[in-house]
Amino acid sequence: MFDTLTERLTQSLRNVTGSGQLTEDNIKDTLREVRMALLEADVALPVTREFIAKVKEEALGQEVMTQLSPGQAFVKIVYDELTKMMGEANESLDLAAKPPVVVLLAGLQGAGKTTTAAKLARYLKERQKKKVMTVSADVYRPAAIKQLETVSNEVGAEFIHSEATEKPIDIVNRAIEQAKIKFADVLIVDTAGRLHIDDDMMGEIKELHAAVKPTETLFVVDAMTGQDAANTAKAFNDALPLTGVILTKTDGDARGGAALSVRAITGKPIKFLGMGEKLDALEPFHPERVAQRILGMGDVLSLVEEVERKIDKEKAEKMAKKLQKGGSFNFEDMLMQFEQMNKMGGMMGFLDKLPGMSNAGIQNAIEQANPEKQIKKMEAIIQSMTIKERRNPDLMNPSRKKRIAAGCGMDVAEVNKLIKQHAQMAKMMKKFANPSGMAKMMRSLGGLQKQFGGGGGMGPLFGNNDKK
Repeated sequence: MFDTLTERLTQSLRNVTGSGQLTEDNIKDTLREVRMALLEADVALPVTREFIAKVKEEALGQEVMTQLSPGQAFVKIVYDELTKMMGEANESLDLAAKPPVVVLLAGLQGAGKTTTAAKLARYLKERQKKKVMTVSADVYRPAAIKQLETVSNEVGAEFIHSEATEKPIDIVNRAIEQAKIKFADVLIVDTAGRLHIDDDMMGEIKELHAAVKPTETLFVVDAMTGQDAANTAKAFNDALPLTGVILTKTDGDARGGAALSVRAITGKPIKFLGMGEKLDALEPFHPERVAQRILGMGDVLSLVEEVERKIDKEKAEKMAKKLQKGGSFNFEDMLMQFEQMNKMGGMMGFLDKLPGMSNAGIQNAIEQANPEKQIKKMEAIIQSMTIKERRNPDLMNPSRKKRIAAGCGMDVAEVNKLIKQHAQMAKMMKKFANPSGMAKMMRSLGGLQKQFGGGGGMGPLFGNNDKK
């Protein structure tokens, strides 16, 4: 979502990192560049003005920390102000209220409310271990009721049926009673949307809110609408006591301005980001991590959490034990590694969170290499092998290669390329299986976290040893 903004900001900040000291003269051009970068990213003009004023005030009034050069100090100021603009830290849902906790989703039609309801249900079930029920109060679109039923079933949340002939208030009150009877922890209510804000819509949702008194009222907005997302959020916030915002479609070609403007304009926290179409593509919004990504510093913490959550530990441990006992890394193991990578959003999803990967040159090189396409090719070749061949890479000979190539519709050169790739991976996996090799890898990960932030060992840029 922030690719263009990241590229512009990192380029702008590079101009000041070699400065001997921070003065109004040597940060003037950089501030102008930062201002342009934010406006191009569709950040609201008042928000941009306030941000630039605060950065300038901090930069000129600060005593530079001894651990940082003046240039680094300026980058840190930009990072701190970005984080403040987006809300300091993640604000989770209030699930401590008496069950069922009612979560009301509001927003315009097409923002992704119904899909978000299912994503949120899955998130609460899997990560918070809550019993979740869903209900649709969108009586204007029977298809929306059916859609919520379908996606709720997919994520294992119990759906409470509603009819287009019922009144929204009656639907939700009945759903609350059913949720109590079935001892549900959370009831997610999907409401009707419109193509634009109108008095009827606002009147109806205000009436519904007053009647059911939800614990959480979340505004769901499409990040790709840019500055309009912040303006729409303000209109809803003026009508309803919102408790937070969910930004959807952040994996699209959005310019990032919505994330930077919504909090500043509404005063309400962004609680979640919708990161794709899949029903597990909902992530808590961490302002400090997003600020690091905007400044091209990656998001190592989110990467580590994703690995912990999505990697099949049982399979990984089984393979590690096999390699430690001297077993070989075969084509089946290689295929399993590709499957694990796909669970994390593919190679691009993994690389996107690594520090330094936002550089335009690197991005172009990766796009030209098209790693996702290459992995699909390799998967097809392995799937064309017999089980015996997958488990015994040494069996590969010219006649087998020819048969495998014909089976997957490729030439022998592609099969040879896979075999070479497998040999390199086998060598690497053997190193990681060795305790000393694993120790080296952990040390390098520790170095990344120290350099780019995370845990208790944050480096000087993002440390807790701030002395102004």
